[in-house]
Amino acid sequence: MGIQFDEQKQIFHLQSRETSYVIKIVKGGYPAHLYWGRRVRGSRLERLLELKERSSFSPTTDPEFSLDTLPHEYPAFGNSDFRSPAYQVQLTNGTTVSDLRYESHEIRKGKPQLAGLPSVYTESDEEAETLEITLKDALSGLTVVLTYTVFENYNAITRSARLINNGSAELKVLRALSMSLDFANDEYEMLQLSGAWARERYIHRRKLVPGMQSIESRRGSSSSMQNPFIALLGEGADEDHGEVYGVNLVYSGSFTAGVEVSQFHTSRLFMGINPFDFSWLLEPGEQFQAPEVVLVHSSEGLGGMSRSFHDLYRNRLTRGKFRDQSRPILINNWEATYFDFTADKIEAIAKAGQELGLELFVLDDGWFGKRDNDRSSLGDWFVDRRKLPNGLEDLVDRVRNLDMQFGLWFEPEMISPESELYRAHPDWCLHVEGRTRTTARQQLVLDLSRADVRNYIVETVSAVLASAPITYVKWDMNRNMTEIGSALLPAERQRETAHRYMLGLYDVMERITSAFPDILFESCSGGGGRFDPGMLYYMPQTWTSDNTDAVCRLKIQYGTSIVYPISSMGAHVSAVPNHQVGRSTPLETRGNVALSGNFGYELDLTKFTEDEKTVVKDQVAFYKEVRHLVQFGDFYRLKSPFEGNDTAWMFVSKDKQEALVFFMTVLRQPYHPLNRFTLKGLNPELDYTLQATGESYGGDELMYAGLPFPQFHGDFESKVYRFIAKA
Repeated sequence: MGIQFDEQKQIFHLQSRETSYVIKIVKGGYPAHLYWGRRVRGSRLERLLELKERSSFSPTTDPEFSLDTLPHEYPAFGNSDFRSPAYQVQLTNGTTVSDLRYESHEIRKGKPQLAGLPSVYTESDEEAETLEITLKDALSGLTVVLTYTVFENYNAITRSARLINNGSAELKVLRALSMSLDFANDEYEMLQLSGAWARERYIHRRKLVPGMQSIESRRGSSSSMQNPFIALLGEGADEDHGEVYGVNLVYSGSFTAGVEVSQFHTSRLFMGINPFDFSWLLEPGEQFQAPEVVLVHSSEGLGGMSRSFHDLYRNRLTRGKFRDQSRPILINNWEATYFDFTADKIEAIAKAGQELGLELFVLDDGWFGKRDNDRSSLGDWFVDRRKLPNGLEDLVDRVRNLDMQFGLWFEPEMISPESELYRAHPDWCLHVEGRTRTTARQQLVLDLSRADVRNYIVETVSAVLASAPITYVKWDMNRNMTEIGSALLPAERQRETAHRYMLGLYDVMERITSAFPDILFESCSGGGGRFDPGMLYYMPQTWTSDNTDAVCRLKIQYGTSIVYPISSMGAHVSAVPNHQVGRSTPLETRGNVALSGNFGYELDLTKFTEDEKTVVKDQVAFYKEVRHLVQFGDFYRLKSPFEGNDTAWMFVSKDKQEALVFFMTVLRQPYHPLNRFTLKGLNPELDYTLQATGESYGGDELMYAGLPFPQFHGDFESKVYRFIAKA
């Protein structure tokens, strides 16, 4: 494993546990992509590259060599490759032609951190090897360092690019993607995770066709509409079989990703910061670091790809004490009270939660400034004494005296026009002088490219967190960017604002989470509007969606699991009729869907009947028994809600001694076929006991013959199976 370099053949061979990635330096010093796929020994890898004359419309100085057909690792535009480029810089003479050639390389143990950006990490240099290939444009002095890291224990490779101005004149970066990679054919389907607020990360597949197929966000965040992830599926690939290539950007801002199919039916896969409305001025000696992309290849279908992402992200993306710690069961007051609450009402809900076995109370929006609705007070991070006359400390003490932990909601990145902060600092928001300041949810976005704004957020939020024993923070962000401009940046740097915002946000999060290592932080953006690896680096879990309807959540949580681990998903039981879609579903099913995540409740527990309390007590007790499995076990998708009326998934412990299976049916059908469904991930040589009945099943029987579909007698029903291996 690791990285090998054949100096004679000029070939780099990167090997992870199950994957090979091969690069060759070809004529004139161009890095060509030879292979990415199932691991190979690779004695004659040079044979993977075919250079042949194709068309007079592909410019060349050599009949068998054209940049327009070369499978390039970091291509330019303007020097004969007509396909989509990985980067573009503008020189002082106004031209945008560049020509990067190989200059040197370095192979070393470990993995370097990216300056100012989140990234996958190692805990020792023995866990990974890193290759840095340095390319240089002789005329302009532009230098690009391509960084590749391959892991010893994870089936993943990471890529990033760093652009350095080693010339004597300024350069303007117009495009700086994190990766570009060329496949020899176009026989793939592209899978993406797209949707909207309350309908995040739905699965969409489409066959590649000639031309461009892409996704992007121009919203200043990764967004609810598109997720910074795509996968290419080989012919016949499905959940458990076939070749799958997944790429995921470790970034939370505007991005682009896609595939361009050329006239010769090759496919160029690319991903990085969205070049739309972006530029970055590089003075001599300055550099620009592009975010990291995580690449995972699977020969075991989408499921194999997902579990590789899950393992890597659980163990080497999320950080801090909660990375390896079971998460508490919480009660959030939002859908119970919205903005209208008193300390006594909050204490009553917390007391009801404590009696049912819950462990954490979370006070949501409305505790600060004069926040009686969503039209005021964002930025005024001081306690509203009208609602909490004895202060936050008193309420925290009252909750903790119930043997409950206490959590708090913030939206630190925003400012309300109706606030003390805005009256004092109207220039602190993103804005363009003379233009309308468009609001969304009655709020504006703070300009986090400014150090004074960042310092204000860190100081005020930290003061609240230090004022009482708070153990959980929900960090929300409820609008995207408009009028993207900064009062402090010069004209030539205004198009840097959105990325500088992200760098500023990462700085703020790093400072606050480092100062409060014992607080569990959960990110949120109107639910799942910023569910990406960049956020998971700072906060180990994300509120998956503001839509808490159990039926809707089947697709949302299933789609999210394509790339993100279950330990990153917040999932709550809410009241019925559901506040987002008006549907009424059984409490048991709402519980079973929410049990497949970081479990909690978001309703008024004081209104439960005795029967409902009994159900909740059982749910809470059950989750305490199995949460280690849900949060840290291997996840297998069994039946897709995107393909039928039934959904099923399961969790298996790493040692395969325990399994937990969930089966949900949306609408009851008359005379339902007596179908069976098979399990996955078990040890076929072991026997397992079904805990509910004491019956014994062979692992091979469960995986090959399966279980009968449960027979339900109403809509929105569900069933849970817990298996434990016999000693």
